Amino acid sequence: MMRLLPYLFVFLVTVLPSCTGSDRWEMAAEIEQSILRTSFPADTFNITDFGAVVDDTSFLNTAAIEAAIQRCNSDGGGVVYVPSGNWHTGPVTLLSNVNLHISEGATLLFATDYELYLPPVLTRWEGMDCYNIHPLIYAIDATNIALTGKGTIDGQASNEVWWWMNGNPDYGWREGMNNQKIAGRMQLLGHEQNQTPVEERRFGLEGALRPQLVNLNNCNTVLIEDLTLKNSPFWVIHPVLTDNFILRGVKIVSAGPNSDGCDPESCNGVLIENCYFDTGDDCIAIKSGRNNDGRRWAVPSQNIIVRNCRMADGHGGVVIGSEISGGFSNLFVEDCEMDSPELLRVIRIKTSDCRGGIIENVNVRNVKVGKCSEAVLKINLMYEPLEECKRGFPPFVRNVTLENVTSQESKYGIYIIGLDGSVNVSDITLRNCSFNGVQQGTKITGAEGVKLKKVFINGEKIRL
Repeated sequence: MMRLLPYLFVFLVTVLPSCTGSDRWEMAAEIEQSILRTSFPADTFNITDFGAVVDDTSFLNTAAIEAAIQRCNSDGGGVVYVPSGNWHTGPVTLLSNVNLHISEGATLLFATDYELYLPPVLTRWEGMDCYNIHPLIYAIDATNIALTGKGTIDGQASNEVWWWMNGNPDYGWREGMNNQKIAGRMQLLGHEQNQTPVEERRFGLEGALRPQLVNLNNCNTVLIEDLTLKNSPFWVIHPVLTDNFILRGVKIVSAGPNSDGCDPESCNGVLIENCYFDTGDDCIAIKSGRNNDGRRWAVPSQNIIVRNCRMADGHGGVVIGSEISGGFSNLFVEDCEMDSPELLRVIRIKTSDCRGGIIENVNVRNVKVGKCSEAVLKINLMYEPLEECKRGFPPFVRNVTLENVTSQESKYGIYIIGLDGSVNVSDITLRNCSFNGVQQGTKITGAEGVKLKKVFINGEKIRL
C-alpha cells in the first residue's frame, strides 16, 4: 500500500497523545555512564628515539613506529609520541595499553606501495569474515588502546592509489585493470553463502578488496580523539566486535568510493560525539555482519550514542545497515547538524530478506538539516534487490522515534519501503518535526503504527 501527502490513511497513520520519551533518554545517559574509558601510564616513547626520520619521502618509519609501540606495550603501556612533521610509514599495528599520539602539526602519511600491506590479516570486509590486505592502522585482541592528538592520518588514497580498485571509471578504473567486482568481492560473497571456513578465505592484492584506514578487531576500551583522518582506501574507521568505543572531536574527510566515516560492527557501548564527517558514502553506518556470517556470529550492535556531530557529504548521515544480520538495538542521536546537496538521507535504515535480524529502539532528537537530496527518514527493507543470496530471512524494524527534527530541502520527508506481502515495519513516531522544501511529500509502503504529532511538511500540518 502506498500513500502520498496530503492523503493519509487512518489505519496506517494515527496520532497519539504527547509523550516526552524521557525514559528512553535516561537509558542513553546510563549507556554513556557504563562505557569504559581508556587510561595510560605517563611514560612517553618518542618515535625519534627508535630511529624515525621526519620529512624524508625516501624513508619509511614503519620499523621505528613498530619498535616504539612494542616497547611501550612491553613496559606496561603509555604514549607513543609522533612529533610535528611528515612521517612516511607502512601499516601500523596497535597493541594493548598503547596511546598512539599524533601531535599537532604531525602527519602520518601511509605509503602507496601495495606490497607493504601484505601478508593479509583477519578482518571483516562488507560484513564478511576473511583474511585481507592489512589495514593501514590495525589492532586485534587489544585492550585499552587509543589514537589521539591534533595531527593527521592521511591514507593517501586517490584515483591513482586504491580507489580505482572499486571498478568505477569515476575513480580511475580503466578497461583491462583489475577490480573488486570481478575479483575478490564475488568470491567472498560465494564464501559467505557457502560458509567456507574463514581460514580458507584469503585475499591478497589480486582480490582488490581495499583495506580500511583504521580497523579494530575484537578489541575493548578504545579512544580515537581530536585527529583528522583523510583519504582512506575504503571505510575510514571500522571497529568490529569492539566494545567500549569512543570517537570524539575527530574530523573525517574522504571522498572515495565506499569511504564510510565510522562503521561500528557488532559493537556494544559506543559514543560518537563532536565529530565532522564529509565522506564518499555513509557518514556513520552501524552494522552486525552480512547474511550467513552475521547470523553465525549472532552478535548485535547495541547501545550507540551519536551527538553534537556535523555531517556534510554522504549517502546517509546516521545509518543502520545494510550488513545488519546480527540485529541492532538502542540508538540515540541528538543535537546534530547535517547539510549538503551531496547528503542523500539523514536517518537511514537499509536491510533485506537476505539479512534478517531485528532493528529496534532508534531515537533521534534535536537535529537540524539544511539540504538532503532524498529523504529525512528512509527505511528500506528491499535494499539491493538483485543481490544473489539465500532469502527467506525477513528483517523487522520497530520503535523508531524522531523528535524536533527540521529540514529545509529534500525530495521526501518520510520514505518507507516495506516488504511485499507482510508488514515488518512498525511503531514509527514523528513528533514536533518540520520539513520544508519537500518535493514529493511522504511515501510509505508495508508499515503500520506510523504516528505523527505536530508534523509539518512545507508549512502544512499533516491532518487525518
